[in-house]
Amino acid sequence: MVKAGKLGLIMLGVAGVALACAIRYAWQPSIEPLLAPAPTGADTALVAHGEQVAEVGDCMYCHTANREKPFAGGMPLDTPFGVIYSTNITPDPDTGIGRWPLDAFTRALREGVSRDGHLLYPAFPYPHFTKMSDSDIAALYAYLMSVAPVSAPAHPNDLRFPLNFRPLVAGWNLLYLKTGELQPPDRSESPAWLRGRYLVEGAAHCASCHTPMNALGAEKNGEAFAGNLIDSWNAPPLNALTRAPKPWTHTQLVDYLRTGLASEHGAAAGPMLPVTQHLGNAPESDVEAIATYLMSLQPPPAPAQPASSREKASRTDDASAQSIRGGTLFASSCAGCHASEAPMREIGGSPALGLSSVLTSDSPRDAIHLVLQGNPWNGSATAHYMPPFADVLDDDQVDDLLAYLRTQYAQRPVWKDVSRTTAAIRKEIPQP
Repeated sequence: MVKAGKLGLIMLGVAGVALACAIRYAWQPSIEPLLAPAPTGADTALVAHGEQVAEVGDCMYCHTANREKPFAGGMPLDTPFGVIYSTNITPDPDTGIGRWPLDAFTRALREGVSRDGHLLYPAFPYPHFTKMSDSDIAALYAYLMSVAPVSAPAHPNDLRFPLNFRPLVAGWNLLYLKTGELQPPDRSESPAWLRGRYLVEGAAHCASCHTPMNALGAEKNGEAFAGNLIDSWNAPPLNALTRAPKPWTHTQLVDYLRTGLASEHGAAAGPMLPVTQHLGNAPESDVEAIATYLMSLQPPPAPAQPASSREKASRTDDASAQSIRGGTLFASSCAGCHASEAPMREIGGSPALGLSSVLTSDSPRDAIHLVLQGNPWNGSATAHYMPPFADVLDDDQVDDLLAYLRTQYAQRPVWKDVSRTTAAIRKEIPQP
């Protein structure tokens, strides 16, 4: 009993120290505002450099809710703790960052602190931006100060109590924010690898989506790039690309990142589609460097699955009524573009369905999303690379169709609970 009492006192003391530290870091001093926006537009080279940084960082996607008002914020970001709305990062003096000096902008990226001293939520990936160089931050600042100012007040966040109490972020920062530049690697690496590592770990913040999160919303230690769930889509592991049915190559990865299409793997969709659209505007050498670094994270290719076991699974499921129904749906709704002899498959550059990462995934979520929502053509709001079928197929029909595709093309066992998952995803689709 005495030992238990001492342990309780120790734990209480530790909690008190942690609370004191959190309070100490919860309120940061404000930085004096500019009387007028910084005149950065004249330095065209610096602004152009900053635009490239913004493309690599995909800044516009998260900070744009209305395409006619780029960087004006208002984009809802779903988190396990509620909805956070992105803020206005145009140079509007009253609702944007027009009165922010460079040192305030730098502090926000490196420490997650706003100009007025309040803490930013780590949905803004400052744990990665902290690794950015002074020159890249200054260039990004110059670019954002050159875009058209938009008056757009911040949308109130919708977070659950007590997570809506910003000072708690100080404790999160004490646990998970590691400021400072990347440490040199243990071994000699090529300039392309070093550049790719800098971009992936910094401005591109790839791990923010592709790493599992712990209960506090931080990236799990020891599981970098092991995959995650983002906006109901799978963010696949980036450290298992060579385990695909046809292992990824550097060339295929560069094609995918720059164009959104890899001829041997599939097309970008969901949250990844805008990433590829912006990387398509980034310097090609930077995208090649990103691919160089990511390919260095891969294990050896997995041994090929014996054909006999694949064929056995296929034959077993092909005999089922579900597969027959799915085959009928494929013939009527999909074969025009996806059958091996379909002209549209050649025109669109679509990969063979048996190689599609969506169909060979362990989870059906991305396949369901694509069937229901389709895939826009190069970000178009009206043209589609693949049309949506949410109004054509019901949940059970989606289940039948995917069972057919899994067994006939991916040669894998059917996914479980597809109808139920489809119903849940259907409810998440924004209504026009």
